[in-house]
Amino acid sequence: MAVLLDIKNASKRYGDQVLLDEANATITDDGKVGFIGRNGAGKSTLLRVILGEEELDSGEVIRHPRLRLGYLRQHDPFEPGETALAFLMRDSSQPDWKCGEVAGRFELKGSLLTGPVKELSGGWQTRVKLAALLLHEPTLLLLDEPTNFLDLRTQILLEHFLRDYRESCLIVSHDRAFLGATCDRTLDLSGGKLTIFPGKVDAFLDYQRDQREHLERTNAAVLSKRRQLEDFIARNKARASTASRAKSKSKQLEKLEVEEIAADSPTAAIRCPEVSPRQGPAVRCRGLAIGYADRKVAESIDVEIVHGTRAAIVGDNGQGKTTFLRTLVRSLQPLAGEVKWGHGCELGIYAQHVYTSLDENDTVLSYLERAAAIGTKSQRILDLAGAMLFRGKAVEKRVPVLSGGERARLCLAGLLLGSFNILILDEPGNHLDVETVDALAQALLDYRGTVIFTSHDRSFVETVATNVVEVGNGRVINYGGSYKQYLAAMNSEIDAEEEAAGGGKPAASKKPGGGGKPAGKPGPGKQDGAGRAGNDAKSERDVRREIGTLERSIAKLDAEKRAANEAMLATTDPAEALRHHTAMTAAAEKLAAAEERWLELQEQVGAD
Repeated sequence: MAVLLDIKNASKRYGDQVLLDEANATITDDGKVGFIGRNGAGKSTLLRVILGEEELDSGEVIRHPRLRLGYLRQHDPFEPGETALAFLMRDSSQPDWKCGEVAGRFELKGSLLTGPVKELSGGWQTRVKLAALLLHEPTLLLLDEPTNFLDLRTQILLEHFLRDYRESCLIVSHDRAFLGATCDRTLDLSGGKLTIFPGKVDAFLDYQRDQREHLERTNAAVLSKRRQLEDFIARNKARASTASRAKSKSKQLEKLEVEEIAADSPTAAIRCPEVSPRQGPAVRCRGLAIGYADRKVAESIDVEIVHGTRAAIVGDNGQGKTTFLRTLVRSLQPLAGEVKWGHGCELGIYAQHVYTSLDENDTVLSYLERAAAIGTKSQRILDLAGAMLFRGKAVEKRVPVLSGGERARLCLAGLLLGSFNILILDEPGNHLDVETVDALAQALLDYRGTVIFTSHDRSFVETVATNVVEVGNGRVINYGGSYKQYLAAMNSEIDAEEEAAGGGKPAASKKPGGGGKPAGKPGPGKQDGAGRAGNDAKSERDVRREIGTLERSIAKLDAEKRAANEAMLATTDPAEALRHHTAMTAAAEKLAAAEERWLELQEQVGAD
């Protein structure tokens, strides 16, 4: 186990805001770490420090000499007209077969690989960026909110890859389901301090809660004991016969101290509009076709959503979820058929990026006053503003100075101050921290109206949804099962495709590679089942993948051997020298075996 990053006494502040306060943490090369903390705690700042893009006020980050950072880029690195394959080759300087192999791990094949990359959806472009990142063979992946805007299928593919990925990762995410599926350790940033926990995020949160409860019980016992001692001292210090005992109790009292408990960060206590429950269909789609003048997205849609349900709209990116929602709320006209809402339905709409259209002249308070239903009391507006973390003078903040998360909370607050009995929510959790998303989920559970929503946060969907509407392959249908069943079916489908493509589910460094054929379908020259042609192709791919893995291992072992030799020669301590000699011998033996295997495989490839 090597220490890749050692963060020592790190301090960083912006004005009065303390992000890091002599924080310490160690990231090793044998695990995947989920990085959590409230919005604004300083997670992205710490990532920029690790990348060398920002400096600490004090302290240091010690990097291992072998450290190679891989950072998922948020900007667009593609050139006009460039294909995904051409970009990967340009960015990594790797040959086409190697780029195709890595791209294949994210199902980038055929026209997805050879067509213009800028014509791909955001989710597919993210897959291209991930493939490019892996081609540089980093020893530590830094992923900052990698699931934002990724569809469910891409999230699961990324999960599968990260679970099998043999190098280390530091992953910032608000999606607890994703962190739970990919990370075996947790790094928490709160109050300027870093805490590393050797377990998954849910276990850490349970531990944190248990520790707090233990401290509260201990402090309560200490306070009770202090009151008893103070009472005894007050009754006995003036009497000569008991004065010495009172003095002894005073010394005991001085030693009794309560432990400081960090104050809870404020959490949004969200409440949905109070509405009367209704019966029957809320909306009916009959013979509906959706899309645009030059492109039909889906047709023959016959879907009904009844009052009181919380319908999750699911499907891959680019399949038409947002188009379907826009058609439901009549911001997009249907190509055919009809959308019919029930009598008395009042729609409240939260669309993606709605917060970018806020009036720049508004303050938080003036926006909420205009958004609130007629007759809403001022105190109710201020209460909800406070619940959404706009407290005190924060209600006087003007829109231009609000962060993305603050604007999202403001728009949600405006929606919740209305009297809508139908809520249409397109990705309501984006730009909200975990605690606020949890509060929103609980509020929606208590809401007596109807909710139609999309979300990439699986924990949120599983908590809220009562039924699932799937958009994909030109159709929109009511899925018969629960969201948990839908997730299980999606996982099984991806597992089957991976097994069909590679004869079993291999580790990330041995996953099936590129090519232009869909996973699981035999292409020209292949046979179904155990045909000889398929076996030969699979064998050659496996050999090339093993060669690549061995080349990385050889470089790593050679570096370890040289480092041990240098350390052995530099030390004057006999015991230390013996330890380094043992390490050097072990590395040399592994290196010889790896080189021998590499030669065997090279001969095999040459013979083929």
